[in-house]
Amino acid sequence: MLAAPTLLFALLYLPYLTLGGTVQKPGLVVPPDSQKYADRVKTIFTDSYEAYKLYAFGHDDVAPIRKGFSDGRNGWGATIVDAMSTMHIMGLNDLFTEAVNFASEIDFSNSKTPDTVSVFESTIRYVGGLLSAYELNDQKYPQLKTKAKELADKLAFAWVGANDVPFGHIDFSTNTPQKATSNIAEAGTLTLEWATLSKHTGNDTYRQLAEKSVRHIAGGGAPLPGLPGQGIDPASGLPVGGYVTWGGGSDSYFEYLIKYARLNKTIDPIFADSWRTAVDSSIRTLLKRSIPGNNAYLADFDDSGKIRHVSSHLACFHGGNWLFGGKLLDNQTIVDIGLQLVDSCWNTYASTSTGIGPEQFAFISDDGGYTGGNTASLSQFNFNGQHGFYITSPYYILRPEALESNFYAWRVTGDTKYLDRAALAITKFEKYLKVEETGGYAGLYDVDSTNSRRVDDTESFWYAEVLKYLYLTFDEPSHIDLDEYVFNTEAHPFKIPTVTADQKFGTGKMRQQGKPSKTVSGDLPQVSKSSKAAFMDLMSEIFSS
Repeated sequence: MLAAPTLLFALLYLPYLTLGGTVQKPGLVVPPDSQKYADRVKTIFTDSYEAYKLYAFGHDDVAPIRKGFSDGRNGWGATIVDAMSTMHIMGLNDLFTEAVNFASEIDFSNSKTPDTVSVFESTIRYVGGLLSAYELNDQKYPQLKTKAKELADKLAFAWVGANDVPFGHIDFSTNTPQKATSNIAEAGTLTLEWATLSKHTGNDTYRQLAEKSVRHIAGGGAPLPGLPGQGIDPASGLPVGGYVTWGGGSDSYFEYLIKYARLNKTIDPIFADSWRTAVDSSIRTLLKRSIPGNNAYLADFDDSGKIRHVSSHLACFHGGNWLFGGKLLDNQTIVDIGLQLVDSCWNTYASTSTGIGPEQFAFISDDGGYTGGNTASLSQFNFNGQHGFYITSPYYILRPEALESNFYAWRVTGDTKYLDRAALAITKFEKYLKVEETGGYAGLYDVDSTNSRRVDDTESFWYAEVLKYLYLTFDEPSHIDLDEYVFNTEAHPFKIPTVTADQKFGTGKMRQQGKPSKTVSGDLPQVSKSSKAAFMDLMSEIFSS
């Protein structure tokens, strides 16, 4: 662990460090036995996708236990589009061609369900999936670009008048946005996809729309420097409260700040500098060490200015993101802490009976264990004493973030312990998630019980993220090199420009931000990518159908 003076020295002298570097360890190769693990991941993919084809083809998700389906993403076949880039990477050419043919016929003019359309979810899964497949296949299928444009043209109605920030949901039957508050993840996770669409269509409007939302968020006041509050009101552009987190509702806003700087090699330093400021501020205020275990966690910071000792599976992307950004900015302090975050999230897997990590957890640090909710029960307190955290929401719905960060750690360091962890995850998934009757894969209600009931839903990000990151961990690192591609938050890789030896990302200076002069009240929307509330709604829908 770095001592506080060392941290402060590194941070104070950031302006004098090199501001550009490569991400992936040069010359990295996988051990000879890696192919067998890559093949096992490919088998998991084909088995679970076959269950989708049998029971849900054309719908969004398969329910592999009851042999049914659900349509939580407007019924456009989210699994098919989300899985395309993984199919291509795995060399599953027949499945890829079938998916391209299906995607070419999707009618994005209206939702196939009564639901409004999420700008965020539709961007990361559909627009991102289509454009990534288009690029990975050397632009052979222009209809994929056409379909991405067709959808984005509808999503663009989320920007009303001169508003910088888009509304989160749209009624596609009337092209009318739902006038409601949003969050910075929904509003700030569009740049990679929309800038890529501009690149391929020659219409810069898409990039401009996405960029102005991020510029607005990054340029406003923040409760902590570089760390805007989770909520935002698109109508006024003002923050909604001041809750700060790297978890759901904020997560991918921070993720995209540094990734967008890499995608566009932008000369505008606001994106890289905003990310750097967020990381610096997090190290100073949010970084906590567990008692016992000395595990590194990023706590939340609530509206009253209190530290909440909580984290989540969604937040576990942060280790990989800090590794990516730390290497890009040639900042070893950020890299070192990123590796500690990766280890702490892996500990949530290693500590459960199934070897799979929970949805949400909390911890105790030297400044206490306040969570904003109930204090730890006796059993939770005892669990914390053994593992350095305790479980607050025990389910697993096939999330990728811990394995995503583990993938980055392998590609950055070349330490084979990350291969060992990925191999163990494969074994645990095969043992506890596979539905033997159908070959599908389903989540768990309780990761700390080897006899847990199963969550009868396979989210499209299982195919897009979990299995892609696992496969690429064991694939040759020259394939989808981290210095040739940047992943969107749904793990769809986009090609990035090469950088020169003197490339700089940002100025190396912290952005000066005061606290918001004004905030508005309002209910925050469900957090990104299947919040607990959305998850329980989905379960209710499944069990009542």
